[in-house]
Amino acid sequence: MTELNKLGLAEARDALRKGDVTSVELTEACLSAIDAAGALNAFVHKTPEIALERAKAADGRIADGDAPSMCGLPIGIKDLFCTKGVASQAASGILEGFKPEYESTVSQQLQDSGAVMLGKLNMDEFAMGSSNETSVYGNAVSPWRRGNDDTELTPGGSSGGSASAVAADLCLAATGTDTGGSIRQPAAFTGITGIKPTYGRCSRWGIVAFASSLDQAGPMTKNVRDAAIMLEAMCGHDPKDSTSAELAVPNFEAMLTGDIKGKKIGIPKEYRMEGMPGEIEKLWSDGAEMLRAAGAEIVDISLPHTKYALPAYYVIAPAEASSNLARYDGVRYGHRAQLAQGDGITEMYEKTRAEGFGHEVQRRVMVGTYVLSAGFYDAYYNRARKVRNLIKKDFEDVFAQGVDAILTPATPSAAFGLGEMTDADPVQMYLNDVFTVTVNLAGLPGISVPAGLDAQGLPLGLQLIGRPWEEGDLLNTAYALEQAAGFVAKPAKWW
Repeated sequence: MTELNKLGLAEARDALRKGDVTSVELTEACLSAIDAAGALNAFVHKTPEIALERAKAADGRIADGDAPSMCGLPIGIKDLFCTKGVASQAASGILEGFKPEYESTVSQQLQDSGAVMLGKLNMDEFAMGSSNETSVYGNAVSPWRRGNDDTELTPGGSSGGSASAVAADLCLAATGTDTGGSIRQPAAFTGITGIKPTYGRCSRWGIVAFASSLDQAGPMTKNVRDAAIMLEAMCGHDPKDSTSAELAVPNFEAMLTGDIKGKKIGIPKEYRMEGMPGEIEKLWSDGAEMLRAAGAEIVDISLPHTKYALPAYYVIAPAEASSNLARYDGVRYGHRAQLAQGDGITEMYEKTRAEGFGHEVQRRVMVGTYVLSAGFYDAYYNRARKVRNLIKKDFEDVFAQGVDAILTPATPSAAFGLGEMTDADPVQMYLNDVFTVTVNLAGLPGISVPAGLDAQGLPLGLQLIGRPWEEGDLLNTAYALEQAAGFVAKPAKWW
């Protein structure tokens, strides 16, 4: 078998079981691909020794016949997940040198299932960003290019390193986290599949917190079947996370029948945004037609509070961030500023946080502190929480009418060039999350599936939103959409 790094999880798993390939061979193929892809800046902490050690152990488990689905499969871990003894910086200068003495629940579950960690992946600092341009490691770069243009494109954010690495076949799959679209938007930009499960389905323990009521981990993979395999390994109740749901985890892969006859798919009229590119509009209507052809019933629905979602999100998320990031003060771990003679503890906090946090994180901490302050708490934060409840109720009402899933675009455009949005008004960047934040505010599962290419040859994704806790049903609808769309495009290698 040649170019083993190009395999997906399901193909590689089956090849391992048949004895056609070993985990060590798969892992070595990925490590070589990573070493040759410095231009993408996707992997920021490589762990080849750990990878080969786990691959050897996985080969032993497979030989003994004791091998779960993920056993022996090489994956990347987003730098937001704490990994024991391995730098875990959340792409921030303030956590420089931090090597945790513990493993996040999700990465531990993947390790227990035999998955092989190749290293840590680039991301936006503290997961705050939509383009992977706020990282202390520098920008992650998409493997895709516009036609014959050499402009470096964003792989999306905040899970940009994960998206770039999976799309460029540096790993078979990767972990991501999604607070307002950080799995689904980069997946759409790079032509891969990304699912954000229901809030509480995956443990948040050991994942560096951004906004605790919105954050959720999920897999970023080469196709829907791989997403089902990896999601099952990542899910499960965790007593260490009070928001973790005590629910059995189904065999998601077994639910992929592709049969969606009689399913009701909603098309929300509020997502038809002014100025939406014609290509996105066409992709959306084509997607609806594909699902109709597969036997689903397409119905128009209304989610009336959608227009308030972005403003509500950009009050709630920074408020929670300002609270979560208060712990980074230079006292216990991470970066501490050099102090001048006579500086006291206040100066130490100020200088450390000014040096350690990048501009976007500083902006959001300031906004969050402002909306939580005594005079503005009711005017902003409490009002945003009320809007969030209304958005959640919109979805509940639609699902109560028998709708099984909702189809929307994943992003308002294809990937843009690095630097094209950073100098503009930050709100322009925030608008990238317009189709994804509602899902986080309502705690619902959402998946992005690649469905076509734009005129410049860049991937475009469609988003499906499911009922709470019904990831299996959502994955099956996504599988039907994937089969119908037949997306097989890969980036031409330039790196």
